[in-house]
Amino acid sequence: MGALTGRKALVTGASGGIGGAIAARLAADGAAVACHGVPWEPADAIVAELQSRGHQAIAVCGNLMDNAEVAAAVQQAVAGLGGLDILINNAGVTKDGLIVKMDPSTWDLVLGVNLFGAIAVTEAAIPALVASGDGRIINMASVVGLMGNAGQANYGASKAGLIAFTKVVARQLAKDGVKANAIAPGFIQTRMTAELPEKARAALVEQIPLTRLGDPEDVAAVCAFLSGPDSAYMTGQVLGVDGGMVMA
Repeated sequence: MGALTGRKALVTGASGGIGGAIAARLAADGAAVACHGVPWEPADAIVAELQSRGHQAIAVCGNLMDNAEVAAAVQQAVAGLGGLDILINNAGVTKDGLIVKMDPSTWDLVLGVNLFGAIAVTEAAIPALVASGDGRIINMASVVGLMGNAGQANYGASKAGLIAFTKVVARQLAKDGVKANAIAPGFIQTRMTAELPEKARAALVEQIPLTRLGDPEDVAAVCAFLSGPDSAYMTGQVLGVDGGMVMA
């Protein structure tokens, strides 16, 4: 029996490296998992992998910039799992550039997915999370939302907004037994960082006291902790998984 046995989770952006690792960790700890993807990158592969290991997993799909699709995806997850206890708002995009060259569509995309998409999913999931009696919301922020990063004004703004949103939700839903926390990953080994030139990668590592990029499983482990009983007295917190980049 794992720490999350009997619990039901929805992970957005489960087709990505971090999202897939989160879905796999929650499933390994006993949760039934709804893996969210988008039409151009569905979560079927991670669902098939989890099912092959004997875990309960379903795929849901929806464009996070379309509120109707968001509501449908959450409803599908709740119906398919028979309820919802854990929401992981992990989906995110980047589209970097200098502020003076950042056009409105670039702002709209990054804020639309990273912030407003997470807000829409949360709003749709609140009734089920309240009904759970011990609902958990975990929002994937970033060190960029805490310390900034040149060329990432849109991304940093979206993640800083997500942190503020987490704290507001934590205060508003505490009376309903729902805890809301955020994770702020640093630079993690994903497809995006794998494409970096070696010189740029080395420059990143120089900023990290632990002298390495993180693994998706590092983030997934903290996500599992925030989803489970050992974090029952935590809400409104931001946990850094960054190798020491940000020390408050």
